[in-house]
Amino acid sequence: MTGRRKFLKRSLASSLAFVPWLTSANGLEIEEHRDREKFKPLILSTWNHGMAANDKAWEVLQDKKSILDAVEQGVKVTEADLSNLSVGLQGLPDREGIVTLDASIMSGDGACGAVAFVRQVKHPISLARKVMEETPHVLLAGEGARQFAIARGMALEKEVLSPKAEEAYQKWKKTSQYKPIINIENHDTIGMIGMDSEGKMAGSCTTSGLAYKMHGRVGDSPIIGAGLYVDDEVGAATATGLGEEVIRICGSFLIVELMRQGRPPQEACEEAVRRAISKCKNIESTQIGFLAINRDGEYGAFSIHPGFNYARHQEKGKDLIDAKSKY
Repeated sequence: MTGRRKFLKRSLASSLAFVPWLTSANGLEIEEHRDREKFKPLILSTWNHGMAANDKAWEVLQDKKSILDAVEQGVKVTEADLSNLSVGLQGLPDREGIVTLDASIMSGDGACGAVAFVRQVKHPISLARKVMEETPHVLLAGEGARQFAIARGMALEKEVLSPKAEEAYQKWKKTSQYKPIINIENHDTIGMIGMDSEGKMAGSCTTSGLAYKMHGRVGDSPIIGAGLYVDDEVGAATATGLGEEVIRICGSFLIVELMRQGRPPQEACEEAVRRAISKCKNIESTQIGFLAINRDGEYGAFSIHPGFNYARHQEKGKDLIDAKSKY
């Protein structure tokens, strides 16, 4: 009789091996059969500057460090890239000629931190992580964020525009008109989302914001649920483009919640873009791009207009992909 029970259990296990759900039969646990494991680990970043950022993040993962370490160290590459005019202190300034930075970081367990309207801090993403890990708060802004950086031993940089930013700013002052230009170094935030080999997720988002914005303006990047949202139980999403339009729809949170309801990442990104378009009054001059990953390692991206691309790093290689768009 005992032998017959073992035979039946083995037969049951074989018949259920390809059922895509965790199954229990008389105490016998059948693990989910997943080809999707090949997608892990995975790093995704917005725009072509995400390639170098992903290289660093991938290196961190290969050193057996956490996915949170990877997404922080990855975007620090972009924050320090002197050729980039949309991220870091070398970015384009506001109307007063002052560079102010926004950043956020989040892990899949719900821990998160952010800084907004911060000056003279070379790596706002690292300051955001300190807010997450060393304070009871989620978001610090302005002078408070700067003072926190000083208190944590972060050196402040001289408040001088980079040569490229200075040249662009002086040219802009001749007319002093603010007109967004889609897909140009104006609001090309870097957002990074990733998953390690165990399925743990994290994300980061950092930017110098809209060029020639009003002094004090804050975009979507430091707002958890707008520019970035991560939940290990569901997935992660990040946004780039005109932050005001992302904030209006809580874009990244919306995408994660759509995935929670069973939508695949691509479909969730497309729905978020449709939602943004429905609220936007000047769609011709507005670009938004969304990037998402679910807990199974599936991913998607979508934008309002053509031109948005994203960097992908995985075990089989790395590449830059042009996202699909509504128009």
